[in-house]
Amino acid sequence: MNGGKCLVSVLLLVLAGSQWVQGQTQPAKRGWEVKLSKLAFDLNSTEVKNAEKYQDFSQARLTADSQTAVRGVLDMEADYYARHYVWDNELLMDYGRTKIRPVDDETVVNENADQILLTTGYTQRLWNTPDFLGGFETGPFATFGYETEFTKPEDAPRKKILRATAGIKLFEGKYLKSLFAAIVGERDYTYTPTSNKLAWEAGFKLEQPVREGVTAKYALLFRDYLSESEYIQTDLDYEFSADARLEVQVYKNLHLAPFVSYYTAQGKYIGKRGENVYVGISVSFSHLFKAADEVPT
Repeated sequence: MNGGKCLVSVLLLVLAGSQWVQGQTQPAKRGWEVKLSKLAFDLNSTEVKNAEKYQDFSQARLTADSQTAVRGVLDMEADYYARHYVWDNELLMDYGRTKIRPVDDETVVNENADQILLTTGYTQRLWNTPDFLGGFETGPFATFGYETEFTKPEDAPRKKILRATAGIKLFEGKYLKSLFAAIVGERDYTYTPTSNKLAWEAGFKLEQPVREGVTAKYALLFRDYLSESEYIQTDLDYEFSADARLEVQVYKNLHLAPFVSYYTAQGKYIGKRGENVYVGISVSFSHLFKAADEVPT
């Protein structure tokens, strides 16, 4: 896949173009900013009674299996903005499951999302580019994080990964919230013996105001694994995720967002890659507990 390499090229090009304007000024953040970026909840349920008596009828609403689908996302951030650096902290929790109750068979439960990610990171505020691509800041960064999941898969151990990342990124722009390229080191405790892995990754987060109260949001991440210290059959060669949503303000901090999420990954020892497409409408709530101060640079 060439998506990640293209992102690196774009990052280097924007970096080169930003140098001539670094002397200009724009308001910058200082101090703590604490916010609930997203508390989203999706729920749908279908309850069918006496379906076994109507299996010969051409009416899907009478013959369908009863099912319940639920998904919740929590994204909390606490960032400290100093003159020359940003210390950012984030807790992301994402869980989704579908429960199907067939008419003449056993209940089936499928998880379609299961992730807990806790990260802390440091970003150096080297350059401020106020007039290009809506403005942004640039600097090297390093993060340290732990990834796990709520429930253990039926036929596999619970994911437990320590991850360190170092690279360079553009951030805090009006449209460009993040564009980065980085080297990744992982310590995978999921299996015994533990495995050390090396990868590189690139990604971005973009926001585009459509009209008042409506914002289009896009996110992409590509991670390519280069080496590992242990042979594990479930090791990945690469993984790619993308998300697009149209967030509509319903009332104050309450939003409704139709979205599509795509994830694909290629196992190192499996011929065909796996894919997951998730389409839906999310009801989400956000809240800014404490805003950072705005000061001239």
